Amino acid sequence: MSLKSSNKTDVNTTELVISIDAAAFEAAVEKEYQRQKKNIQIKGFRKGKVSRKLAEREFGEGAFYEGAINSLLGPEIDAAVQETGLVLVDRPNVEVTSIDKETGVELKAVCVTKPEIEISDYKGIKAPKEVKEITDEDIEKQIEIIRKKNARIVSVDDRAAQMDDEVVIDFEGFFGDEAFEGGKGEDHPLRLGSGQFIPGFEDQIVGHNVGDEFDVNVTFPEDYQMTDYAGKEATFKCKLKSISYEELPEINDDLVKDATEFDTVAEYKDDIKTKLEEAAVSQADAAFENAVMTALIDKVDSPIPNCMYEQRIDALMRSFEQQLAQQGMDLKLYFQYTGMDMDSFRETYRDRAVSEVKLRLALEKIAELENLEATEEEINNGLSEIAAANNIDVDTVKRFIPLDEYTTDLKVQKAVDFVKENAVVDNTAAEEKAE
Repeated sequence: MSLKSSNKTDVNTTELVISIDAAAFEAAVEKEYQRQKKNIQIKGFRKGKVSRKLAEREFGEGAFYEGAINSLLGPEIDAAVQETGLVLVDRPNVEVTSIDKETGVELKAVCVTKPEIEISDYKGIKAPKEVKEITDEDIEKQIEIIRKKNARIVSVDDRAAQMDDEVVIDFEGFFGDEAFEGGKGEDHPLRLGSGQFIPGFEDQIVGHNVGDEFDVNVTFPEDYQMTDYAGKEATFKCKLKSISYEELPEINDDLVKDATEFDTVAEYKDDIKTKLEEAAVSQADAAFENAVMTALIDKVDSPIPNCMYEQRIDALMRSFEQQLAQQGMDLKLYFQYTGMDMDSFRETYRDRAVSEVKLRLALEKIAELENLEATEEEINNGLSEIAAANNIDVDTVKRFIPLDEYTTDLKVQKAVDFVKENAVVDNTAAEEKAE
């Protein structure tokens, strides 16, 4: 291989001209002939016994050129890229410009390269940071959780259903006189007021008694996920089978002793307050970091290849597909429910992808500018933590996570910490709004 030239033809685009000498090309052609030989058949010759010379006479001199060139492309382009020191962000667009048995092959590879980000003023970024004050009301909300966990379910047979009751119903939905798919249920539990059903459905159960059979008339919302049902009027024939409600216990020392590790209500409330305050600090810290990173993203105005955004969208979609698979769904079914198609679905991820790509590039640049490095100890400790969390050995982790990528991830995290540590808390806007 010989790299004949390397020319930057546009922003983030470099054109490489590569030549492959005749000997290397001939060797690749012979290897391709040997690979195809067992399947070559010409009248008068047994399959697999046709010589290369005869095959080229029958099918043309270039019969094995395409396969030969394809076998050379990867290694030759990799070598050329390594020689130039380019960092590619997409597969090169390769064109064969000449083929000759005597002189070899010449290729032109148009390479999209990693953008060189210019970032400044990343120290001293201003962002608000407000820690929520914990009130008695916040503590009481947590107390309600323990009360609900220890609630007693009381069956009702002497009054009609009312909001917040737990009911069990049978139902079947109709468009006119025709039952529709997915509109039938038996022994279905429902908390009235939960909003689980179509708007208006739960309201029409209120006032009925156990054993009542009645119709519920509703209209599907215009933006209903099953587009065939959107905007349609429907009747549900219902039967109310049971009514119950939660009876919450009084919060006292006895309940606290039974349900928690504390002996008194006062001790329990003190612990709740401490934990809520710690959570408030963590939430404020996370919000501050998010605001600082958003400001950092806004500072990136260097041209970025669109393929980097598309690749990030691909990654986000793969992650979403995996989540769907865990729920027994796939994209096709998801599109049926949402009325979306592939193009519109991809667009929902575009803003996020653009932000994530810009942020990553900015942080990598900051790590470079500030000479932020990951030590061998940090790398080994991190890989060990991943191994322990997934109950596998470190060697297995290394097979799935390339070391250079993991090292870059650590440096990026150090850049996050650096920018955050050098940011300035500024609550001026929030204070002015409060006034």
